[in-house]
Amino acid sequence: MKTAYHMHKGFIRAGALFALLAVALGAFGAHSLKGKISTYALDIFQTGVTYQFYHALALCFTGMLFEKFPLKTMQWAGRFFIMGIILFSFSLYTLAAFKAAVQPGGNWIGAITPIGGFSFLSGWLCILLACRKSAANANSR
Repeated sequence: MKTAYHMHKGFIRAGALFALLAVALGAFGAHSLKGKISTYALDIFQTGVTYQFYHALALCFTGMLFEKFPLKTMQWAGRFFIMGIILFSFSLYTLAAFKAAVQPGGNWIGAITPIGGFSFLSGWLCILLACRKSAANANSR
């Protein structure tokens, strides 16, 4: 089992990697895709980039909080953010690729996106619960 030290560093590393990818994908979308794919497909792609970047930062934030509050709920927050980025953002990138290629039948990919959104919500809820638990523990001392 990973120690608290390794876990928080892992969340920060994963957040930095996802942020790096979000910047690269955002630049790719702005410079290589603009004008070459429909505005609709580009908007889908950009939504994926935006949410990936926000939650990459949330993952770094979770790593910093986990160092101070090494609780299971904080650990789950980081896991949910990682799942959310993969399921939400990457499903949108795939959906945008289908739309850009004008391929029929790719709409099923959009059904994955809300699962990723639910993962994001779960991550934020876990942070809220971890902070409440930490506050309750501090008040009981």
